[in-house]
Amino acid sequence: MSSLFYFFKESLQGFARNLSTTLGSIITIFLSLLIIGVFLVGGTIVERLVSSIESEVSITAYIADDAPQESIDAVMNSVRSMGGVESVGFTTKDQALEKFKESMTTNPEIIEQLDGTNPLPASIDVSLSDPQKVDEIAGAIEGDETFRSICDNPEDPADSLKYGQKTVDRLFSVTKYVRYLGVALVLLLVFIALVFINNTIRLAIMARRKEIAIMRLVGASNGFIRGPFLMEGALHALIGSLLAVGVLQVLRVYAIPKLQSALSFLSLDVSGHTYVMIYVMLVVAGLVIGLLGAAFAMRRYLKV
Repeated sequence: MSSLFYFFKESLQGFARNLSTTLGSIITIFLSLLIIGVFLVGGTIVERLVSSIESEVSITAYIADDAPQESIDAVMNSVRSMGGVESVGFTTKDQALEKFKESMTTNPEIIEQLDGTNPLPASIDVSLSDPQKVDEIAGAIEGDETFRSICDNPEDPADSLKYGQKTVDRLFSVTKYVRYLGVALVLLLVFIALVFINNTIRLAIMARRKEIAIMRLVGASNGFIRGPFLMEGALHALIGSLLAVGVLQVLRVYAIPKLQSALSFLSLDVSGHTYVMIYVMLVVAGLVIGLLGAAFAMRRYLKV
């Protein structure tokens, strides 16, 4: 216990000796962890939005008006057996027209132009349990000989399938690159924080080099000499991480609700459990960064 008190006292003296560098180290850790925390919260929100969009990914296969029911049933049964398919339904021409009318209530003149006719085809509607397989499933439906014989455009069966391929591909591509960018940003920020802590501990070692030499002469252990520098690195990280957690909590309480009210069509809600997990991760990550930065500096500049 007395050793810990000594380490703590010496680390505080190290703060005072190199105040500007110490503040630079703390601010760097604070900003790095804050950005990481914002990214984690934002990433959680984006993942929820993407999952919501993915859950709505579906395939619509348009059927010719004269298609026999047994062929339609055969295609539906075939699709149900495919992996990644959650459910398969059927929309008749009349049901398709009713849905179209409901969607055009603000533009009744469009309905009037139909003049009692129904140009809309019937369709097989496929809901997916695994949106990532949308291309695979759509390709399998297109290649089905029975479907090719009953689709509303036999000359080009692909034209009878609608599933927003470009939108889906763009969505998956964007989320993939966002994840890669996030990992790269986190690694860069961690590296910068390590460099600052390394430099701060190096200056502390240089400032105390005479005292360290005396401690060696009187037989102080390596752990006793290293202790204050490890404690200093840990304190830098702890202060920086707690500042980051405090700012994130302020954003959670004041900024997120206002943003949610302004963007009511999006769900920006993140559970309290998720926030607690992020806060714990930031504090632990900060301590690891602080201890590693101090350890690297001692290994290079403190020959004990």
